[in-house]
Amino acid sequence: MKHLVSMREVSKDEIIKILEITGKIENKTIKPDLTGKVMAALFFEPSTRTRFSFESAMKKLNGEVISLAGAEGTSIEKGESLKDTVKVMERYADIIVIRHKLEGAARFVSEVTNIPVVNAGDGANQHPTQALLDLYSIQKTQGKLENIKIAMVGDLRYGRTVHSLSHALINFNPTLFFVSPKSLTMSENVKFDLKEKGINFEERERIEDIISEVDILYMTRIQKERFPDLIEYERVKNIYVLTKEMLKDAKENLKVLHPLPRVNEIQEDVDSTKFAYYFEQAKNGIFVRQAIISILLGEA
Repeated sequence: MKHLVSMREVSKDEIIKILEITGKIENKTIKPDLTGKVMAALFFEPSTRTRFSFESAMKKLNGEVISLAGAEGTSIEKGESLKDTVKVMERYADIIVIRHKLEGAARFVSEVTNIPVVNAGDGANQHPTQALLDLYSIQKTQGKLENIKIAMVGDLRYGRTVHSLSHALINFNPTLFFVSPKSLTMSENVKFDLKEKGINFEERERIEDIISEVDILYMTRIQKERFPDLIEYERVKNIYVLTKEMLKDAKENLKVLHPLPRVNEIQEDVDSTKFAYYFEQAKNGIFVRQAIISILLGEA
């Protein structure tokens, strides 16, 4: 695996290898040493968990980080192209982690550079490292990845995390429930891939209809920044709000995941329940990203 751009290109064996190395890193069975290695973190869109967990992951393995948060104060403001920016960065760093608002930006960067590239989110397209930490979280909480029932709730049209997770789950025979308003249904490309692989999925509009059936309830934020029409955003922004009361008939093994940040789609009274796992999920991101960086740099 030279780059990590899309979950569509990561095989089942590669996923299993990444998760195995992640577990060994978390359990301190192994500790890759990235002394002397430098990661360029190029974040052209806002980020908290992804950016800081990547930086934390690199530093915990004795590596160094150079970072860019937005274009302000850089030569991009002077008109420098993305290609020129990353061609320079590959001379300063050993690996590039990039988040960009344009779909396909990470793929473009991987094609014009000679060092490993990790997609940290490209528009509404893909977010493969989030999918891998989601899989790791599912495996830790359910004891398996095969035959899991998962509901993905909220913004399935613009939500890159659910696109990547759906592609990743194709390898593990899930049953999927896509819960969204009609204006935010799952991408047709994702549904086509699921149908082609024989994966069962249902589209619903109410959480209450499926909450007692699933092992994982994957909540997502309605992404205001992706909407071309803010009037439509106002119509749907509070359409799904998970409360503690709604979990009264949930299965004992249910875990609520969320890629974060949350706005108001999970009330804070859920945080104290045994079902809440989203903050631990965020912590898992450090271990997964340590594994990914180590693999791409040939240190694991």
